[in-house]
Amino acid sequence: MLKIRLKKIGRKKLAQYRIVVMENTSRRDGKPVADIGFFNPHTDNLLINKFDFLKWIKQGAEPTERIINLIKKEMK
Repeated sequence: MLKIRLKKIGRKKLAQYRIVVMENTSRRDGKPVADIGFFNPHTDNLLINKFDFLKWIKQGAEPTERIINLIKKEMK
């Protein structure tokens, strides 16, 4: 089953995240199926390819709660 979730990058105490599509059984920093966005929690910078996001949703990928909250926050 595919999930749309965050993949941690960056260094300790300055983490940044990529928004990726991954198998739900893979590790947090494992190899993603697709890379669809970027999130920096320190600056609240969120970049997401909405076309790819909707494409993966239509194919059955489920976003995590954190991703749903980020999308809602961006839409405001």
